Amino acid sequence: MAQLTSRDYERMLDLVVAVLENDDPDALWHLVAGHLHEAFGCNTVLFAGVDPAAQAGRAEGWAPDRISHAVEDLIDRRIRQRHPLLPYLTAGERRPVTMSQICDRWRHSQWRSEAFRDFGTTQQLGLPMPGGENALRTVVLGRKGDFTERELAFAARIQPLLAGVDSHVRELRRLRDAAGRGPGAVDADGHGLTPREFTVLGLLAEGLTADVIGRRLTISRHTVNRHLEKIYRKLGTNNRVSTVSLARRTGLVV
Repeated sequence: MAQLTSRDYERMLDLVVAVLENDDPDALWHLVAGHLHEAFGCNTVLFAGVDPAAQAGRAEGWAPDRISHAVEDLIDRRIRQRHPLLPYLTAGERRPVTMSQICDRWRHSQWRSEAFRDFGTTQQLGLPMPGGENALRTVVLGRKGDFTERELAFAARIQPLLAGVDSHVRELRRLRDAAGRGPGAVDADGHGLTPREFTVLGLLAEGLTADVIGRRLTISRHTVNRHLEKIYRKLGTNNRVSTVSLARRTGLVV
């Protein structure tokens, strides 16, 4: 197996920290997809659940955000087309695999031509995930060009971590439901911000950069930017100036 680099291990640690700092189960797979999108230099990342008997599926997370309009239709279409990952998952296979490894005609297939047309991808890497009752689940990474041996080794190493994230998400949902909070529930006064996001917002209001915030909180710049993306989304803003202005007007920061 190819040797991983120190940066690979740093990326895994960044992902672990980001997951542990996030208490929103409905956002976690989007967070993970964003990390994988950057780590593998992918065009697309999609976490999908499929019910073969019902010929239906759903997306639980994806990156980048711009593909959100296409993901549900994409999953249903791939189910109807019998994408190579479906029989692979149905057979109980669990190791990460590229489509060229399980489909001899991948390079001349309809699946590949459509992926290239829609997203510019020529290869896909599937990371099977723990399934549920009557469900198959997988993370699918798409990119232009093949995955290297080191990247395949990285995928094999990160797969158990993703399975752990999956268990973490289920536990967060169980705790939320036990507390009587539905999927859309938020703190009426805090716009649904987590304690860590409040901290980042406060430092942002002090005029600190992402690098300085990262050093202050002992987290990476990447993790700081992930927190900022979630803060923007929850407050309905799209830049630092409008975010700080809104936070001050509403009393989130002083």
